Amino acid sequence: MDFALVASVFSILYLDPPARLTLLDARTLKGKHVPPFSAEMPALLTNVDSPELAAHICDVLLTVYPKEHEVTIVEGQRSKVERLFDFGLSTFDSSCIFIPALPEGTAFESFHEIVAHLRAPNGCPWDREQTHQSLRTHLLEESYETLAALDAGDVLSMREEFGDLLLQVVLHAQIAGEAGDFNMTDVVKGIHDKIVRRHPHVFGELELHDVDGVLQNWERLKEKERSRRKEGKGLLDGVPDILPALNLAQEYQERAARVGFDWPEIEGVLDKITEEIQEIGQATNENQLADEIGDLLFALVNLARWKKVDAESALRGTNMKFKKRFGYVEQEAKKDGRNLSDMSLEEMDVLWNEAKGMGM
Repeated sequence: MDFALVASVFSILYLDPPARLTLLDARTLKGKHVPPFSAEMPALLTNVDSPELAAHICDVLLTVYPKEHEVTIVEGQRSKVERLFDFGLSTFDSSCIFIPALPEGTAFESFHEIVAHLRAPNGCPWDREQTHQSLRTHLLEESYETLAALDAGDVLSMREEFGDLLLQVVLHAQIAGEAGDFNMTDVVKGIHDKIVRRHPHVFGELELHDVDGVLQNWERLKEKERSRRKEGKGLLDGVPDILPALNLAQEYQERAARVGFDWPEIEGVLDKITEEIQEIGQATNENQLADEIGDLLFALVNLARWKKVDAESALRGTNMKFKKRFGYVEQEAKKDGRNLSDMSLEEMDVLWNEAKGMGM
């Protein structure tokens, strides 16, 4: 650490140097997209020597710090405090930027610490008793609650549910670490290396120009990985069978399409839907009927895939729309002192259309 520089800067700021400090040459941030240091530690960036670098630093800091966060710019013997959203430098002669720390609890390491504390001998009895299997239902519930927040477009709920989901991941990693199986570092390193390995068009020299090319190359890379591991698994074996049926069908179809197993034109998909409807009408027993209805649903999912619609989300949206409209019919019937079972279909349909006209 350049103690003379640190002492000089903090003398200008009329502050005592903090016990912990990240000291970085600002030019090391040129290729970064997020700060390469913990936001819970104060940081001092040196050698900010151009408007372009200053603007880039601002963009990087805003990925972690709030836009109102105040930083201090030290230029020569002068200093000025600015908030990140209107951050700028007037001169660029080896300027420094002092970034005060965010409160405790904002860095991933702090979160990891409290989860480990929960599992420690002086932690929470409930958390200490948990296993991978006992937490399974919690992981599933948090996943669905996160999806519900996404579907609702509720950003505040999304923020909360992502946190709940992260807790499950860190808890599982902590349990595995205590058993000596793997730890949080292994989890992060594994996904880091996988992302780099599967994006040679970003982190390597491969040139790909569209999404289809990216997905096709993705499948080729996964195929090579399976071959190296000698797993004997097929293209679809990596898709968890526990997925909801519509999700599972669409994922199967997308993976098969990436290696060329697909209709050349959408007309083939539409013809298949017509064919399956006809076969439903020709079914002669319950087993055959169930089989043909399954084929029709699979074909409809294929149409959704071709139209770039998520089939599961589409049906979920329709379910919620039906619930709202039917709820309106129930409420209006109650206002008239009537039970739905006593109403005709035509009467209920009038109320249904009212709900539809109200945008429900």
